[in-house]
Amino acid sequence: MKTLILYSSCDGQTKKIAEFMAQYLEGEIVVSPLTEELELQFFDRVIIGASIRYGHFNKQLYHFVERHHELLNAKSAVFFGVNLTARKEGKDTPEGNAYVRKFLQRINWTPTKVGVFAGALLYPRYKWIDRVMIQLIMKITGGETDTTKEIEYTDWGKVKAFAESLNS
Repeated sequence: MKTLILYSSCDGQTKKIAEFMAQYLEGEIVVSPLTEELELQFFDRVIIGASIRYGHFNKQLYHFVERHHELLNAKSAVFFGVNLTARKEGKDTPEGNAYVRKFLQRINWTPTKVGVFAGALLYPRYKWIDRVMIQLIMKITGGETDTTKEIEYTDWGKVKAFAESLNS
């Protein structure tokens, strides 16, 4: 089986998750940013991962899905969302995660499987305005506000189990 994993990542955590998943998938795997135009028809399976920034997925994700929804619906196509809200229990499922739920309602593609993973909080790497905005959001949502910290909330066991479930 030939699998294409496309990702849209703000700070690199979604890319890291995509590359990690690739280790546990059977067959030939290609990992690529969503920005690159690859011939989807040459792949048996397509996996798309995208992160949330300020409550929204990248517009490029919506454009891509709109452009390719017929092919995605015809293939074994999978989606996973990455966001900090998923660090909370109950918000780490497609049904419990508002961002993923809304995304799926707005598109013409029905993925064969959907995953939700917590991302990473990388305060020291953010530009000043992003650091302040994310700190405010975290304060409102009861998260970490110490801007000297980097915290990876991703549950790698959950990511591995999701990837392995795609092999069957």
